Amino acid sequence: MNAALRRIITGAMALSLAAPLAACGNGNDDTGAHEESVGLLLPESKAARYEAFDHRIIESRISTLCLQCTVEYRNAGAQVDVQKRQFQALVKKGVKVIILDPVDAQAAKSWVDEAAKKGVKVVAYDRLAEGDVAAYVSYDNEKIGQLQGKGILDALGSQAANADVVMLNGSPTDPNAPSFKKGAHDVLDHKVHKIVYETDVPEWSTAEAEKDLKTVIKDRGTAGFDAVYSANDGMADGAAEALKSAGMKDIPLGGQDAELPALRRLVNGTQAFTIYKQVRPEAETAAEIAFRLLRGKSIASFTSTTADSKSKTGIPAKLFKAQIVTKDNLKDTVIRDGVVPADWLCTKDVATACKSLGLD
Repeated sequence: MNAALRRIITGAMALSLAAPLAACGNGNDDTGAHEESVGLLLPESKAARYEAFDHRIIESRISTLCLQCTVEYRNAGAQVDVQKRQFQALVKKGVKVIILDPVDAQAAKSWVDEAAKKGVKVVAYDRLAEGDVAAYVSYDNEKIGQLQGKGILDALGSQAANADVVMLNGSPTDPNAPSFKKGAHDVLDHKVHKIVYETDVPEWSTAEAEKDLKTVIKDRGTAGFDAVYSANDGMADGAAEALKSAGMKDIPLGGQDAELPALRRLVNGTQAFTIYKQVRPEAETAAEIAFRLLRGKSIASFTSTTADSKSKTGIPAKLFKAQIVTKDNLKDTVIRDGVVPADWLCTKDVATACKSLGLD
């Protein structure tokens, strides 16, 4: 997504979330934290959702729950060391609850454990950080992988049993990535002919995904595979470019996150599906849990299940359900929910296709 479009989305979301926002606290000063501060650490800004949605929704919800509360927000820019410094600075400032979406879940263990010993409650958000976290809010990631596998099979249709598939999996430092991979394999294995190439893409890099797929095309030729599984929409962007450069059309390509460029690819037929995860309920639940932990209240009503990490079992958790989005249900999902207005989606280059789908 280009910078101009990101600014448009951010501005529009600010209007749509027109409630008093808690103080962002983007500075890195070590002055004492407000008595009722909540830390919010997001991992990166490549995925459009973090700045445009998660950050703003969490701040807005906390401000409505607690007028005197402040939110100390940082984004790590996909740098583990940066996030470590951000986390430790919040603990030093006296922040008692931190919502953490880790760049590297394993690397976060020592910080989380050290903070827990000091009475700091950590809410693992979207990705399950290792260590003594107090709660976890995300989606059922194996089920998301299963949905992605189903999306590939549905797109292949009657050709699935004879199809060769390329798999571009998520970043090896993201604890969700193995779950997506496992879920996808659960569905694809023995249902397609063969997984002919598979790799984990560092940092969910669009450029790396494009490079990897171009290598596959060079090695196997344009008839060397029949579909591409991409663990998210950012990497699907790179995969779509690789397919386009090779003149390959009608190759089912799937992603995840329902990002705007991906939704446009659904409309123009260069991406078969994406996975829609409603950010608002996830973000608002994380905010509710953080507020309750801050006030010493029970979170049982917000954590209907438990989750296990490598280092802790029985973590109170809330796991939401996701759904497949194709061009045929755009109107009844992301557009209906107001995530992407039709006029954002239906730009001039896809206007004719939008009209044929009844989206104009």
